[in-house]
Amino acid sequence: MNITLILLLAASVTLSAQEFLTQPRVVQETRGYNSWPMIQAIGAKLVCVYSRGTGHTIGEDARAVYARTSTDGGRTWTTETVVANTPGYGDVAVGKGLDSTGAMLLWVRRVGKGRHHDLYRTTDGLTYTLLATPKLAVSPMQITDVFRVPTVGLMALWFAGDYGDKPNNAWGTLISSDNGATWTQNPMESGLSKAQWPTEPAAVYLGEGRILAIARTEVNGTQFQLTSTDYGKTWMRTPTNIGDVMASTPSLILDANTGLLSNYYFHRGAGVLRRRIVAPKRVFSGPINWPASEPVAEGSKVPFDAGNANATVIGDTHYVTFYSGKAPDTSVLLAVLPAPTAGNSAHNPSRPGGSQKLPKP
Repeated sequence: MNITLILLLAASVTLSAQEFLTQPRVVQETRGYNSWPMIQAIGAKLVCVYSRGTGHTIGEDARAVYARTSTDGGRTWTTETVVANTPGYGDVAVGKGLDSTGAMLLWVRRVGKGRHHDLYRTTDGLTYTLLATPKLAVSPMQITDVFRVPTVGLMALWFAGDYGDKPNNAWGTLISSDNGATWTQNPMESGLSKAQWPTEPAAVYLGEGRILAIARTEVNGTQFQLTSTDYGKTWMRTPTNIGDVMASTPSLILDANTGLLSNYYFHRGAGVLRRRIVAPKRVFSGPINWPASEPVAEGSKVPFDAGNANATVIGDTHYVTFYSGKAPDTSVLLAVLPAPTAGNSAHNPSRPGGSQKLPKP
């Protein structure tokens, strides 16, 4: 049994037996710093993309992006394939999604002599074609997951800055009307302090022009909520009551059948993968109304050697990937969970944080 799973099993006794924990499945545990994974469903196939280097660094030449696929819910995986390994650069997958045909799109950040974002396309999760390397007026630190907005096309959120204390941080949208071949950049806010800066956002389209996004904070605070009512033309940024975080990257799933929204994030330092489940109308105009979180899996408590949740859905099952371990060796793991309902989510009074009444979606 690998050291990562031994640590996970040993740590599981620290949580109450009433709390809902899953035993993560292993995507990749080879030697090295396997980290920052992305997970995307192409039909019934899972595609997990991640990068590997020698440590927690994004620009080393040794860092490349790899992919594996699974058709049995993450129990077994295909042989690792190389997505990007650019000489003189460190490659890291930073965003994923689907185009209008159902093909997978993948943003890869390339850091070396400059910082670039390459967009790849794949129909099988194994063979990747470079689709675009947009030249943008504001150079993003990261471009995040791609989602579709009716009448607009494909959209992705981005953020820019240097993690310093000067007010030189920004964020905004990218829009494509040609399935990712070209992109238009729209800054939403600039001149932000680090405390005001929403980073690594995840977004879902709710209908009728409404978009809801959650972003992480780079200070000791709460996650941000970003909302739009006009198909992403203008936005409002507000703090939430989601405070059990530490550099916690969010990932959102909106379930088509129930209308429930799940926010997955890894609580660094505590070593816990958490989720919060809500009917969107409860929080869209009330960002401090998020229900309490529930732990769903555990990982390493070494703060920056674990984290970066990313989620996808197939049918009534959620798949959430994250990385965990202790430098110089970390593993990519996958938590498999049933999609939430009023009976199995935090809205149920018998579940942690379940004292609040579930509103209609």
